[in-house]
Amino acid sequence: MSEQLTVFPAFFRVAQKCVAVFGNGDEAYAKVRLLLNTQARIVAYADNAEPDYALFLAEKGIERIAVVFDAGQVEGAVLVFAATGDAAQDRQIVAAARAARIPANAVDQPDYCDFLTPALVNRAPVAVAIGTEGAGPVLAQMIRAQIDQLLQPSLGSLAGLAQSYRIAAEKLLPRGAPRRQFWKRFFTGGVAAHVAANDVSAARREATRLLKAGSVVEGRVYLVGAGPGAVDLLTLRAQRVMMEADVLVYDALVPQAIVDMGRRDAERLSVGKRKGCHSKSQGEINQLLVRLGREGKRVVRLKSGDPLVYGRAGEEMAALRDAGIGYEIVPGITSAFAAAADFELPLTLRGVASSLIFTTGHDLTGDVLPDWARLAVSGATISVYMGRTVAASVAARLIAAGLHRDTTVAVVENASRADRRLLHGTLSELPGLEARDDLDGPVMVIIGDAVAGANFERSEPLSRRAGLSHEAGLAAVSRADLPENQHDVQGA
Repeated sequence: MSEQLTVFPAFFRVAQKCVAVFGNGDEAYAKVRLLLNTQARIVAYADNAEPDYALFLAEKGIERIAVVFDAGQVEGAVLVFAATGDAAQDRQIVAAARAARIPANAVDQPDYCDFLTPALVNRAPVAVAIGTEGAGPVLAQMIRAQIDQLLQPSLGSLAGLAQSYRIAAEKLLPRGAPRRQFWKRFFTGGVAAHVAANDVSAARREATRLLKAGSVVEGRVYLVGAGPGAVDLLTLRAQRVMMEADVLVYDALVPQAIVDMGRRDAERLSVGKRKGCHSKSQGEINQLLVRLGREGKRVVRLKSGDPLVYGRAGEEMAALRDAGIGYEIVPGITSAFAAAADFELPLTLRGVASSLIFTTGHDLTGDVLPDWARLAVSGATISVYMGRTVAASVAARLIAAGLHRDTTVAVVENASRADRRLLHGTLSELPGLEARDDLDGPVMVIIGDAVAGANFERSEPLSRRAGLSHEAGLAAVSRADLPENQHDVQGA
C-alpha cells in the first residue's frame, strides 16, 4: 500500500474573508460550527433553515441569506461548502464554484470536493488537523480526541506569548543552537509552567530572563513514574515530559514500549537496576543525574510504578538538591493499585479493612517484628512488593503476629500487562510461592480480609501448581527461623 497521500494538507487564509455555506439542516450546521474556529466572515445561504439552525445563526450573529440557490451567489467567496443534503443540488453548487475558480466541498461526495475538512484540535494560533482522505471520519474524530488530551489548554496562550518575543529573539540570539535552545526552553520550561498556571506576568519575567541568559542552559531532572507496565496507564504529564527530554534514564523494569514513547532523538541510558542484578549502583545513578543536570540537559529519570514508592527517589532528590539541580516529581500508578485492579479487589472495604499498608517482604526478615505486622491482625490490607522470594518468611511472621492462617491472599505477576498472571489462596499456602520457577516477572502479594472480596474467576489456586498442601507449605518455614519471642504468639 502506498504511503503517499492523495491530498496535500494545507491551511487556507480566511480571516475577514467570505466563506459561503449552502444548506438548511445538520450538514450546514456542522460546517458553520467548524468555521467558527476561524475569523472567516461566514455567509449562510439557507432559504428554509431548520429551527435550531436558524436560532444558532441568529445567536452567533452570522449573516443569513434566505433565498434559493443561484450560481451568482458564490461570487466573492474564498471557499464554498455545499451542505444541502441533496446530492444533486450540492453538485450544482460545486459546479458553480469551480466555474468561478473557487475551491468547493460537497458533503459526503469526495469526487466533488476540492478540499477536505479535517477533524480539528484548536489551540489558536496552534491548530492540529487530522484527515483520513474521507476513508474514516470516525477514526479522525478518535485521533482528535487523543491529541486534544495530550495538548495542554494553555498551549495557544503560550504560542501567542512566543509571537511577542520572536523579534527580540532574532535580534539578541545568534542563529543555530543558541536560538533553538532558547525556544526549546521557552516552550518546555518555566515560561510554559507559568502560562499553564495563568500567571502571564511571571511567564514574561521568565522569558526575559531566558533571553538575557543567552546560551547559558540550566538542567532539570524529572523523576517520573512509568506506572506498573501497561503503556496506557502512563500519565499524560509523564508522556509530555518524556517528549521534552534530552535524556531518558530508565530502570530494567520499565517496558521498552514506554521507553520508546520518549522523544525520538533523546539519549537513552539504561541503569538496569533489578533484584540481584545492578548494572549501576544507586550512588552511580545519583552522580549520573547530577552530571547530566550540570550539562544543561532535561533529564527524565524513569522508574517503574511511582518514584516515591520503593523507588529510592529520596536519595536522588537529596543528591540533586545538594548539587543545586532543579527537579520535579511526576507521580505514577503504583503496582499495588494495578494488581488490585487486575483482581477487582477492594483494598479498603467498609467494616472490614480501613487501613492499607505498603511494604516489602524484606521488612519481615529481621529479628524485630514491624509494628505494621500487628496492624494486619486488626484488618489492615497488606500489599507486599517484591514478595516472591521471601513469601515463606512473610507468611510465618504474619501468622506469628496473630494473623489467621486462612486469611485470603492474592498474587499478581506483571500487574496491568497483557501477560499478567493471577493466583489466589490462603496465608498458609503462600510459602509455596518461593518454589514457583514459572514466575519470573515482578510479583505483588496482597494479604487481608478485604482480599476475599476479589474476583477469582480469572485466577488459579496457589496450591494447584505449587504441589504443596497447607501444612507442607508452612513446614517450609522452620520455627527456628522465628525470633524466640514469637513462638508463643504462633502457638496461641
